[in-house]
Amino acid sequence: MALSALTEHQRALLDRWLPDAALAHDHSWGLVQTTVLQLESPVHGAVIVKAGGPADHHLRRELRAHREWLDPWVRTGHAPRLLHADEEAKLLVTRFLPGTLVEGHGAQSDPGTYRQAGELLARFHAQQSVTVTDWDARLADRARSWLEQPHRIDIHAAAHLSAEVDAWEPTGEVTLVPTHGDWQPRNWLIDQGQVRVIDFGRADLRPRVEDFARLARQDFARDPRLEEAFLAGYGHDPREGSLWRRTLVVEAIGTAVWAFGVGNEPFEQVGLRQIAQLLG
Repeated sequence: MALSALTEHQRALLDRWLPDAALAHDHSWGLVQTTVLQLESPVHGAVIVKAGGPADHHLRRELRAHREWLDPWVRTGHAPRLLHADEEAKLLVTRFLPGTLVEGHGAQSDPGTYRQAGELLARFHAQQSVTVTDWDARLADRARSWLEQPHRIDIHAAAHLSAEVDAWEPTGEVTLVPTHGDWQPRNWLIDQGQVRVIDFGRADLRPRVEDFARLARQDFARDPRLEEAFLAGYGHDPREGSLWRRTLVVEAIGTAVWAFGVGNEPFEQVGLRQIAQLLG
């Protein structure tokens, strides 16, 4: 993939911003239209380049996160600093953040990692809040939109999910805060015992519980000590009422449908298992 995956305009911008940079590593997943490259620059040192494809909608959200919400983490070295960006070109450059992915590392089973992650998330969520009255309708629309796409959810399960979503009643005011959107060990780095954060392509204003959903079905489920440590760091548990159930339903549907669409069968099975658990 590497630099050949970038558009001519994106390469021209990189040549202007980092004229002497050389490719060091390609971190792209290959599942979505986002190219992630590590370059070495004599001026800036190691940097990360993110470039979006024609259908990419993550770069705009990542840029918003850098411009509006990441400063508290950047100032303490917990998130990368933005160096260059062009929203129209779907291109950004940040400083390289040292560390090893927590996913697959011994730190993924260390309660201390989760306590730090909870503390970091509490700081992130505390920056801003807005109140809306249409969040239930937004969740329902997301669920229906996913179910209308090609998927391999069992026909009876899909019918039960659709009926549940149609029966959702408005719950009134919901508070939205800045959320990471994919808060889990694959987006945390560990460096000399310190947890750092990467990948803000799903950042947006949402209820706090949305940043608990992926941990709950994965790491919390396999070891309650990790959940206890995370909550101790975060300070309280916001997962109460119907909003938590609805969040999990949409998360499960979205996981199964999205993973099927990109051909990621193991991740699709995660969503299908979660649907089975939710439906009992």
